[in-house]
Amino acid sequence: MVLWVFGYGSLIWNPGFDFDEKIIGFIKDYRRVFDLACIDHRGTPENPARTCTLEAKKGAICWGAAYCVKGGAEKEREAMKYLERRECEYDTKASVDFFKVKSLGCPTVTGVLVFVSTPDKEANSYYLGPAPLQDMARQIATARGPCGNNRDYLFRLEKALFDIGHEDDMVIELADEVRKVLVLLQEKAAAPPVSPLPLVYLSPLKETAVVDSR
Repeated sequence: MVLWVFGYGSLIWNPGFDFDEKIIGFIKDYRRVFDLACIDHRGTPENPARTCTLEAKKGAICWGAAYCVKGGAEKEREAMKYLERRECEYDTKASVDFFKVKSLGCPTVTGVLVFVSTPDKEANSYYLGPAPLQDMARQIATARGPCGNNRDYLFRLEKALFDIGHEDDMVIELADEVRKVLVLLQEKAAAPPVSPLPLVYLSPLKETAVVDSR
C-alpha cells in the first residue's frame, strides 16, 4: 500500500516527514481559507494564530503539493503519527483526487489524504470561522507562539505558492493587508510620547491664569 498526502499550507515548504516523491498539482472543489486557530505553534490560547484550512466550494481549485510515502506499513505509520500530531487542529481527514500540473482530465492520483477542519465551532473548538480582512490581518500581524510569528507562516505560504508558480489571490491580499498593519504598528512604536497638556486654572489669590505643568 502507498500513502499519498496533500499539503496546502506549511506542508508545501516544510513537510517534516520522510517521503519518496513530491508532485505539484491541485485538488478540485476546495479553496484555501484562514479560518483555523493555532494555539501551540504560531499562537497561544490567549492570542491564537490564524492558519489555513480548506473550505468546500464547487468549481474551486486549490494548488499545493502531494507527497508519496512508500516502503511499507511501518514507514507509513511513522508518517501518519507525525502528521496527526502536527495537524491536531484538523479534526477530519478527507480522501480527494489529485491533478498534476496542466492535467485537467483524469486525476493523477486518487485517494489522496488531506487534513481539513469541520466548519462548526461546536464540533471543532479550533475553528474560528471567517472574519473581515482587516480583522484577520490584525490578528495575524500580532499573534506569536513557540514556533514563531503568525505573519511568518502567511508570508512563507505566499512565497511557497509563488515558488511553485501558482499564487493564491486570497493569500496575496491577506499578506498585503498584514504588511499594512505592520507598518502602522511600527509607526506607532516609533512615534514620540505625547506630553499631557498643561492644566490651566485660576489662582484663588489672583485673577490670572496659572499654568500647572505637572
